[in-house]
Amino acid sequence: MNVLLAEYTLHHDPSLAPEGEAMLKTLKQSFERLGYSVASPGEGDFGEEIERIAPDCRYGLVIAPDHLLAGFTRRMEGITHNVGTDSTNAAVCANKRLTARILAEHGIDVPQEVSAGMRVIKPVRGSGSINVRISDEEPGEGEFGQEILTGDHLSVSVIGSRVVGDVCSFYSGAPPFVLAINRQEIENNDGRITYLGGETPVEHPRADEIRKIAQKVVTILGCQGYIGIDLIVGDRITVIDVNPRITTSLIGIAAVMEEEIADLLIKASEGIEPEPVHLNGTAHFDTHGGIIRQ
Repeated sequence: MNVLLAEYTLHHDPSLAPEGEAMLKTLKQSFERLGYSVASPGEGDFGEEIERIAPDCRYGLVIAPDHLLAGFTRRMEGITHNVGTDSTNAAVCANKRLTARILAEHGIDVPQEVSAGMRVIKPVRGSGSINVRISDEEPGEGEFGQEILTGDHLSVSVIGSRVVGDVCSFYSGAPPFVLAINRQEIENNDGRITYLGGETPVEHPRADEIRKIAQKVVTILGCQGYIGIDLIVGDRITVIDVNPRITTSLIGIAAVMEEEIADLLIKASEGIEPEPVHLNGTAHFDTHGGIIRQ
């Protein structure tokens, strides 16, 4: 059987292409180990490539910057079985301000918006740490400011089981499955924030709280498939961002996990509750696919 892995940046965003290529390689190898043939878009129009390839594929997954994810996922999920998040949920999560408001309304701690002074300025619709900075300047068009927080920069990798699907039997009712807690390496270069990679899995004194909050976030937003949740953990456990897609942490997780990420994604998308996974050792990873296992 064929699988469509549609990774956008490889041919359409040179600045993010190394990170995208590393994620694509990890997923491709996992599906191939399960016996699937993997097809991916070429250099042509990305949406048209998805629509060309998808009819011949049993499963599909879009990997793209958050603000583009919903549109391309919508084009794919009408043709083949999507093992990622639903396009509607992807659209909600792409709006960072809306996501924060929804989470706050459900009791999740999120950064407070700040309109003056030194603050974190970020795009309302953005991906990762691109154009995120600490400054007292006025946010530009499509940007907003949030309070500056200190603490441990962590992310949680979660797999959400099917919430909506092609048929109602895909709904499992299973709670979101936490794969790993990851430490993020964040660089602050004169106020410019850059994500460099991280370490996985890591333990934390507040790990149980972190896992419960991550599961609640996924449930509130209705995300499916692989989700990455960014947090800062200090006196508070604050959710900074929700990425309803494959994230760079997967590169490290796959390097130490006995199970296949492809198998987990397929099962979750078809209403089969994931079994516990086995993570052996730790892995340090960067945004170019480099991995050091320990």
